[in-house]
Amino acid sequence: MSVKTKIKTISWSLLGLCCVVLLVAAMKAKDSKACSNIEISIDGATKNIFIKKADVVQVLSNSGINAGKALDDIDLKAAETALEKNAWTKDAELFFDNHQTLHVKITEREPVARVFTANGSSFYIDSAGMRLPVNANAMARLIVFTSFPSDKKILSKPDSLVLDDVKQIALHISADSFMNAQTAQINITSQRTYEIVPVVGGQVIRIGNAENIDEKLARLMAFYKQVFSKVGFEKYSVIDVQYKDQVVAVRKGEDYTVPSDTARALWQLKQSDIKLSKALTDTTYTAPISKPVKVDAPAAIPASKVAERKPVAKKPVVKANKKTEKKTNSNNSSKKQQERKPKAVMKKKG
Repeated sequence: MSVKTKIKTISWSLLGLCCVVLLVAAMKAKDSKACSNIEISIDGATKNIFIKKADVVQVLSNSGINAGKALDDIDLKAAETALEKNAWTKDAELFFDNHQTLHVKITEREPVARVFTANGSSFYIDSAGMRLPVNANAMARLIVFTSFPSDKKILSKPDSLVLDDVKQIALHISADSFMNAQTAQINITSQRTYEIVPVVGGQVIRIGNAENIDEKLARLMAFYKQVFSKVGFEKYSVIDVQYKDQVVAVRKGEDYTVPSDTARALWQLKQSDIKLSKALTDTTYTAPISKPVKVDAPAAIPASKVAERKPVAKKPVVKANKKTEKKTNSNNSSKKQQERKPKAVMKKKG
């Protein structure tokens, strides 16, 4: 290696060492400085804000973070964990800029529906289906679901599927400005299907489960445009859009008809079961069973008397042929005529 090459190598090594020293010094100088300011931004929720800046400041203060605090005494990771304990916080990110300003960025969860359980308690759900607690300091005007089957923190698989259906239905309805304004509440039936109660009309809109919910809402909108625009909202008691390519509307005062063949068969089977159960429990289908009459057995006849009895000889029955029968009838008629003829009286001569 030449002298010139050695000089270059030493020079670059010294330059790198100087850079490392300066960087460490800068870092130490920065750490020795204090937090100059705290800036808080809350994103994610556009309509309903459940996290307030005052709440964030309180969490930071409990973590020992405030303006004037030395930077090397601030644990940003611990502060993020503390902020994310709030169920409404989807994500929390903290960092310092070159002016020692602490930036706190909060991403809030956006609720899409409020759910009331069968026992009367309630909670919110967000677009990810996560359950969120009700905040007494903030209320949201959202789609309301009633009769959710469980209050448990850990849901069973069927109840989890219901909650997923609730999320899907809420997202589709809230995306439509007309349906969002028209929907007063959605009832969860015992069969885990869904019925919309509209703001205007007073009818029940049956949508079945959450499968193909976009197609069902499209059929409902088509019905609104084609029928309700002509006859009004008050003519029908039931609108059923749960069957493919069909809308069944029942006028008030009329019976509900099940549309599809499969559905009709299931409905008729259910009615048959109801009638059979009623027949088995209804007293009009039963009759009292009469008690058996006790009949005394005839007394036994002694063997001696049985031996004494003689069989009675039967007269032979002679069958008359037609000729004999005619002759007999003619003889009988002649005898009757002779009996009817008066006898002649002979006078004696004097």
